[in-house]
Order: sequence, then structure tokens, then C-alpha cells
Amino acid sequence: MHLVWENLIPNLVLLWTGKFKGLDEGQGGYELGPTVWEAIGAATVKAGDTIPSAYGPRVPNLSTDSSAYVSAEMWSFWTLYIAPVVLRRRFRQQRYYDHFVRLVRLLHLCLQFDITEKEIDTIEEGFNDWVSDYERLYYQGDPARLPICPVTIHALLHIAESIRVMGPVWCYWAFPMERYCGKLQPAIRSRRFPYASLDRFAVEDAQLTQIKMVHGVAEELSLEPETNPQSGFTHAAYQSCILLPPSRARAPPDNQLSVIASALVTRAMQNGLSNHRRLPISKVKQLLKGARISEWGKVKRVDSDEGDTMCSSTLGRRGQDRRDATFVRYQIFVDIYAHHRNKAPKYKLTTFYGQIEHLYAITFDDSAARRTLKLENDTVILAAIRPCVLDEIAPPKDLDIHYYSKMGALDIVDVKAVQVLIGRLPAGSDGMAIIDRSGSLARAIAVDDGNDGDDSD
Repeated sequence: MHLVWENLIPNLVLLWTGKFKGLDEGQGGYELGPTVWEAIGAATVKAGDTIPSAYGPRVPNLSTDSSAYVSAEMWSFWTLYIAPVVLRRRFRQQRYYDHFVRLVRLLHLCLQFDITEKEIDTIEEGFNDWVSDYERLYYQGDPARLPICPVTIHALLHIAESIRVMGPVWCYWAFPMERYCGKLQPAIRSRRFPYASLDRFAVEDAQLTQIKMVHGVAEELSLEPETNPQSGFTHAAYQSCILLPPSRARAPPDNQLSVIASALVTRAMQNGLSNHRRLPISKVKQLLKGARISEWGKVKRVDSDEGDTMCSSTLGRRGQDRRDATFVRYQIFVDIYAHHRNKAPKYKLTTFYGQIEHLYAITFDDSAARRTLKLENDTVILAAIRPCVLDEIAPPKDLDIHYYSKMGALDIVDVKAVQVLIGRLPAGSDGMAIIDRSGSLARAIAVDDGNDGDDSD
């Protein structure tokens, strides 16, 4: 926290804005003009509308809100996700932007949940090169510019070794003291004898913790307030998610019904329906008209404590100051031979980004309909998603950032394919940039079963 987010990054910003200890840019070209920095600050603020609140608090305008409190968490999010987009093409010399992006890539590596020995070596070599280039670009070999090289720059050279000794940095790049102080604060019951209250609470909390661990009664003795389970639609076949209000019992319009029917035909083919016995779309639409269909406003992933709540863009009210939680990442199997009607399908797991427009729970009470559609359960939950058409714009090197400027035709996918919320931010002439904080742990893995005709299992 103190090394990177409260020292290194703010110092870089001071350098870029010409406010670092009275030093100018010397022989370099890294200072950003006032109007450029104001544009960066405005873009940062605007990004708060299109980045969901699950990603963290809004980052204030760094160019004008001099009195605004910028926490370490805000600096972290700005550095890792916003800055690579809003700083693109802003420097007069591209090498300064490339140098910053290399830092961001190294920080992403450091923050991985698990890390290999090879990646630790990459971090070590990367920071060695980054610090050497920092001295060349900013210090410029001028002793009068020595304040540009504080001890925090040297400390970067020891990050890799600390990972080797103590493990991934998420184990200790945390705020344990701040969190413990926050836990102690409510225990102060007496202003006259505050330390007696703190001592008693610390002892009793330690005793209670030991009892929980020894006897395995952590849940029974938990002092956390109980959270009421959210009411919504659940099904045994969809244990990873729950549909949440608002809701309405309504059949989709005919154009969407056709797309849903097509998706169910594809699903049936993946479940064993012969390509030569392809179901007519009209027949599937008739089966859909006999089913019970309800539309829901939200879907929440409940397979982990950190599951995202993703919203439909068409059902439910949207306040003017509400942050957008309708764009998601989803992964589906795509038939690479889709344009070859007489060729056996071969499916490839593909990642898409898009906006949820509808969430449908469809229940087929008729067993004959389920057999026709090759359904194992009576209910399917589908998401209608408008995909982002990614542009062929080279992203910042080695960063998971993508650009789009238009939306595609509606996709109908099983809700299990919808994985996480994504954030977006305006990228000027490049359209919109997509950012994804989830990393590799939130992605599906395709397992090849050895069948060349169908890799969908």
C-alpha cells in the first residue's frame, strides 16, 4: 500500500504534472500540459458511470479535486485499469507511456492469486529493467535531479525476493492493522477507561476465536449480523446463480422468440440431436408458446462469496447517478464449421463481452417437449445479450483491455455462461474500452474429450 499506491504512483503523477519538488522535465518529454491533464481527470470521472460499483468507489477528478481524498484503493484501481486507457496517446514521447504500461503489467503479475517461479523471475527482471529505465528517463544522470529517485524506487527491486520468501503479495499487501483498528473501535465503551474496554475485548475475542477453532462452531458463534437470503428464482440445475426481482410473467416478442428457438436448437444438437434431423424453428416456437416464461431483472452468482450481481438493461428502474452493472463477460462454445451445413460441428470455447438485455426463466411442463428439445431438466434460464463487436485496435501490451465502437446482433446463451461484470470507459476516438478485473480464476476451461466432432463437453 505505502510503497506503490501512496508513494510511487502519486510521485509519477507529480512528475507528469510538473509539480515534483520544483523539478522540470529536464531533457525528457514526460510533462503533460494543463489542458491534457484536465482531460485525463474528466475522463477518469466520466468512467465512474460505466464501471460498476462492485469494482470499487468512484475515482475523483485528479486534476481539479485537490481537496478530495484519494485512498490507496482508488490509486490502485486508477493505475491498473483506468490510467492505461486515459493516458494512451497523451505523452509527447511514447516511451513514457510504454514505460508506465510495463509497470502496470508487473503490478498485475504481483497481484495474481498464485504465481510460478518463472513469473517471479519475470517480475525480478522486469523491475530491474523498469528501475534502470526510470533513472534514464526521469533522473537523466543529473545529480541535481537526485530527489527523483527516492527509496521507494529502490524498494521495487526487492519485491520479487519478498514473493520468494513470503508468497504471493495478496498475503501481506493488505491492511491488517487498519482492519484490526476498525474492529477494536466499537469496543471502546468508556471514555474514561478506554484501554480497559480494549483489553477486555481483545482477550474475549481471542478466547472466542479459540473456541470456534477447537470445537468447529465458527458459524454458530459468529457475531456477524445475519443476512437475509434474497428472494428470487432458483432451480436445482442452476445452483451457481439466482434470479432476482423485479420480475414479470411475459412471453418474449416474436423476434426474440425466434432467436431463443434457434438457441434451443443449437443446444439440442450439442446434446445429441443429429444435424440431419435439425428441428424446425417454427416447431420450437410452438413449444415455447406452451411453456411458462418469466423475465427477471437481475442475476447473482452465488457459487462464491464474491459473486457479482448483474442487471438487465431493460427491466427495472435506473437512477441518473446509478453505475452501469449490465455489461458482462460470457463464454460459449462456437461451432467453427457453422457455415458448413453438411459438416459435423466442432465447438471452440470463445470469450465475448456484451450487455444483458433480458433474463428469461423458461419451464417446460410437457415431458414430450423436453424430449424433443433434448433437455435434461424442466427449466432453462437464458440471457439475451447484445455483444460488443471488438475493434482490431492493439491493446496496451500484455494488458487485458479491449476496444469496441458498436454492438452486434442479439445472443441467447445459457445463464451459466455469464461469468462476471465488466467495466467500460470512454476511450476517445477508440470508442469504448473494456476492463475486466476477474483474472483467469473466473474463466471457464474447455476439456477436450477426444471427440473431433464435438468439443463441447
